[in-house]
Amino acid sequence: MVWCSGWKLASAVSNAGGLGLLGAGSMHPEMLQEHIRKCQKATPHPFGVNIPLMYPEVERLMEIIIEENVKIVFTSAGNPKTWTAYLKEKGITVVHVVSSSKFALKCEEAGVDAIVAEGFEAGGHNGREETSTLCLIPAVRQATGLPLIAAGGIATGEAIAAVNALGAEGVQIGTRFALTRESSAHPDFKQRCLNLHEGDTQLLLKQLAPTRLVKSPFAEAVEEAEKRGASPDELRTLLGHGRAKKGIFEGNLQEGELEIGQVASLLRKEETVKEVIDDLMQGYTMALKKLSLLYTTYTNNITI
Repeated sequence: MVWCSGWKLASAVSNAGGLGLLGAGSMHPEMLQEHIRKCQKATPHPFGVNIPLMYPEVERLMEIIIEENVKIVFTSAGNPKTWTAYLKEKGITVVHVVSSSKFALKCEEAGVDAIVAEGFEAGGHNGREETSTLCLIPAVRQATGLPLIAAGGIATGEAIAAVNALGAEGVQIGTRFALTRESSAHPDFKQRCLNLHEGDTQLLLKQLAPTRLVKSPFAEAVEEAEKRGASPDELRTLLGHGRAKKGIFEGNLQEGELEIGQVASLLRKEETVKEVIDDLMQGYTMALKKLSLLYTTYTNNITI
């Protein structure tokens, strides 16, 4: 959720009954501190911070989280053992994001409080295993008894019910909230994503950090480079600096890195956070009713 989830989005999610997360991966330490303080003023409800552990200023980010009394931290893109014990000593709930059951077990060893298992349908950085959410959730559920949060390709109440059935207690949703009114993403980026169809995103940059991108001139250049066997250094040069900011935050659809999940192809209008959460809960309730009816019909037709 880099360049999408600032204090406006995070506080709106918390105010509407979810748990909002600040996306620290696109923030310098002073910016994160500012967003935490604004979020604290905008909502009386809990919110958290997501920190990619490969972030170059991660030590300072952790200091700010302690200083500002943030009580929930989601970590990703790194070894959960590095910071989990330290954060838990400070009374912070720690959740780590994984893409495989193997790394879920490492989370359990590290002592995290919960796990986010994210399938490769997700936008942005992705697991090298390329395991879909439908396959990943039951595998992780089988591997660990820790509270499990499903992510990747979830944008409807029906999808929430589906991953509940597979063993997840909760969900983490990125793409749908990235395209809300409260998201800090550029209007042009949002509009492009709200007009995507099936197959309009692809997983690229696999030699660096697999990333799901909207098909665009930049994505085409990356794909061409990978097909001709470009080295990791060549790909880093092509990627350059600030490419995601250029695409998501500044709205440069030609040269920017446009990160979004596959499920964007289901979305067609910009909504408020409250509208999204209300729709999710309505869809979830209806899905449970349909499943209950199917179960009743099925069991009534069984003969012995």
